[in-house]
Amino acid sequence: MTDVMNSLAYLHGKPTATGKLKAKPEHFFVSETLDFTPAGHGEHFLVRIRKIGENTKYVANELAKACGVKSRDVSWAGLKDRHAVTEQWFSVHLPGQPDPDLSDFVASHEGVDAILETARHDKKMRPGDLIGNRFKLVITDFEGDDAIEARLADIREKGVPNYFGSQRFGRNGNNVTSARDWGQDKFRVRDKSKRSFYLSAARSFLFNQVLSSRIEKGLCHSVMLGDLLINANEETLLVEDIDAAMQKLATGEWQISGPMTGDNALPTQQDAQAFEQAIVDTEPHLLAVIRSNRMRHERRPLLLFPENMVWERDGDTLTIDFSLPAGCFATAVMREVMEETNDGEFDARFDQ
Repeated sequence: MTDVMNSLAYLHGKPTATGKLKAKPEHFFVSETLDFTPAGHGEHFLVRIRKIGENTKYVANELAKACGVKSRDVSWAGLKDRHAVTEQWFSVHLPGQPDPDLSDFVASHEGVDAILETARHDKKMRPGDLIGNRFKLVITDFEGDDAIEARLADIREKGVPNYFGSQRFGRNGNNVTSARDWGQDKFRVRDKSKRSFYLSAARSFLFNQVLSSRIEKGLCHSVMLGDLLINANEETLLVEDIDAAMQKLATGEWQISGPMTGDNALPTQQDAQAFEQAIVDTEPHLLAVIRSNRMRHERRPLLLFPENMVWERDGDTLTIDFSLPAGCFATAVMREVMEETNDGEFDARFDQ
């Protein structure tokens, strides 16, 4: 983990187990689930590719060449870690053209393992067009006592902090450092991709800080006056009555939310607003970047609950399967399970 993650609080206490994640690409498997069903017709050719050890943008550029189009004509729903096996959808704009033969594309690219599925659709695929991702993670050189079973069961039942993972912040947190420098007018950022990375890092960093502070103060499962609850449809509800809000949390349909800071005032009120404001105000340069780029305020659940989570231990190997909603990080789950001994050698640059 980077220093950006090291200071954050743990929901289940700092783990004592250790192990290696991503010792091989095959040890980190992720498969996308789209949030739509392909129409079966249209100008956009959808292709689901299994790739090994290749990043999303490289495969997209090579796919564009194979289809005889420009790179801008290829899009995807989510960026994926290079050091992994990923099953990922791409869309290629091919108006009036037949489906391409991609056999040579597969044969000539070692990192493209297979074409799993193709379809036609009437709309361009865009970032975020996902319900979520399914993961299968293999941890090698795993060392942990029998308490790991109870810990995994607690994680499945009580969730983990919905932190943005180290991927969001770049190697050694460099994206946050750059965002701070940008906020002090030390340089200008004209490249759209870099602007996006720095803004995402700034907002994600502030969210993580608020969440960590709530955990430290025992406020991760308890509401404050003025909190905003959030449901699966991203609808929010202002907490004006503590007891009524706690009853809603008990149903599992609502969660406490944290800030994805924007250029407007925090939408929380009373105690919750004061709590959040005190934390985000400690980063004036990140706030300057967010406000100068007119980012819209959003909310994100504080907790992340892995779905369909199962595990199996075989000697010094631990295998864990689970699914997560789009925009959530498998590394946030694994951070509560064990301390990695990879020394950050496979830090990803992109999130799921």
